[in-house]
Amino acid sequence: MAMQSWLASSFVRHYPQTPAGRGTTVSLEGARNESLSFQVGVRQEGDRPKLVKVAGDGPSGWTVRVRRVGYVPVRHFNTPIEPDAADIDGIGHIPGYVPDPLFDEGEVLLPVGETHAFWVTVVPKRGVRAGRYSVRVTVMPEGEKQRTLKASVRLHAVSLKKRKNFPITHWFQADALMDWYKTDGFDRRFWQLVDAYLDNYTAHGLDALYIPVFTPPLDGIKTPTQLLRVSHDGSGNYKFDWRDVKRYVALAKQKGIRYFEWCHPITQWGAKHAIRIYEGQGRDEKLLWRPTTGATSETYRNFLSQYLPQLQRFLSVEKIQNRSFFHVSDEPHGDEHLRNYKKARAMLTELAPWMTVMDALTDIRFARQNLTDIPVPSIRTALDFHNEGIPSWCYYCCNPRGKYINRLMDTPLPKIAMHGFLFYRWPFKGFLHWGYNYWYKSQTRELIDPFEIQDGGRWPGWAYGDTSVVYPGANGPIDSIRWEVFAESLQDYALLQTVGVARSDRMFAHVQSFEDFPKTESWRQKTRAKVLAMAQK
Repeated sequence: MAMQSWLASSFVRHYPQTPAGRGTTVSLEGARNESLSFQVGVRQEGDRPKLVKVAGDGPSGWTVRVRRVGYVPVRHFNTPIEPDAADIDGIGHIPGYVPDPLFDEGEVLLPVGETHAFWVTVVPKRGVRAGRYSVRVTVMPEGEKQRTLKASVRLHAVSLKKRKNFPITHWFQADALMDWYKTDGFDRRFWQLVDAYLDNYTAHGLDALYIPVFTPPLDGIKTPTQLLRVSHDGSGNYKFDWRDVKRYVALAKQKGIRYFEWCHPITQWGAKHAIRIYEGQGRDEKLLWRPTTGATSETYRNFLSQYLPQLQRFLSVEKIQNRSFFHVSDEPHGDEHLRNYKKARAMLTELAPWMTVMDALTDIRFARQNLTDIPVPSIRTALDFHNEGIPSWCYYCCNPRGKYINRLMDTPLPKIAMHGFLFYRWPFKGFLHWGYNYWYKSQTRELIDPFEIQDGGRWPGWAYGDTSVVYPGANGPIDSIRWEVFAESLQDYALLQTVGVARSDRMFAHVQSFEDFPKTESWRQKTRAKVLAMAQK
């Protein structure tokens, strides 16, 4: 039997046993400067594996990028398993291989009885006129006649403006780059990798970056990634060398980062201790104080009283103080944490009243007592903050799952594509996620292979797909399907903002919460078409 090929939207996953599709064309619609995507599926039932090549071609000056969709093993569903197909993907395929990484390859040795796919990303040339265009895909199976498939593209007379007043940060794990690629600290290779990964980070719509001025006190004891060089005279006097901090910030600015998120100064999950700060940059892991040193101890207060004024001076010179966010401690919760957090915040307010503090916290009491300037609640409780008139960001981490928005290995792609609409629906101030490239066994320095493990080895507590959205390539990141769809959803936010759609518009009537919202590709397509039409009136 001859090999079969077809076109499909970018909102369906092709599993190895997905039946052959019948689409001979797909229709794309967007602004003149939007990145758009679709897929090419291939399957054959012959008697031997067959080499298949796929190439794309568009109008002059357009970029048409073809990538092979790879598979990774997913051992279980993320709990809970929802009966509604709009809330779970992979039934009949998980446990098994799930399509996710996107390899820069235009061919596959197609096994008998298996389906594979290619991801096609289309970027119109700058200054293109509104109108209808076509993108051609050529499928070349070994020993068979090549075939041509066409995608139609309609560009509207509107260009997306850059998203404003909604920073998005993902915690960029510098230690993972050092450990996976075996760099010698902050060597030339490290800076090359940061350059490549920041290109990817900003290209996907992110504009805020965590700066590891000290090694982040997040998820266990990390490989030291302390940008700030610290020395002391043994009598409680410290000196600081900011050269690597300056280099990191300069590179971030060059890549398009507008907002800067500074390292938590107090330990995670309790706000109890001073963080681990090393002599020099931590090459010998020689700490300046014991790990049990109190968060508000005289030892740490003395250090902060010298460090914080220099931090403010650095921010002033770099002209980024009004675009910087500062932390106290990550995810405090409960009465004891509340007491500790109060003490730590009071100390920081005394030493650095200029700091604008934000923290991931779901307990609304912290916000009610004005302990944080910018609360970052989970999407499970974020609307409680909104309903009380408390301005906030929002985040998710491991949970919630089920009906809630997320971008896990079993989250349907049309659901992932709704992030932009949900972020825009309410006047949240930003979004935070922890897992850009966390490639470790949970809360350890032990690397895992993200092509084999996507839960940090801690399912069901940690979810498959929560720990990272990119895979480590030879010299930079390999994108995932989830990452591409999330990035496209952020274009929806930019489109709504560019057109000036009111959050009270009737189009949001069915967008009720982060768990109750439209979850179909057709709803998004129809709503985007309405917004694009509004732009031309």
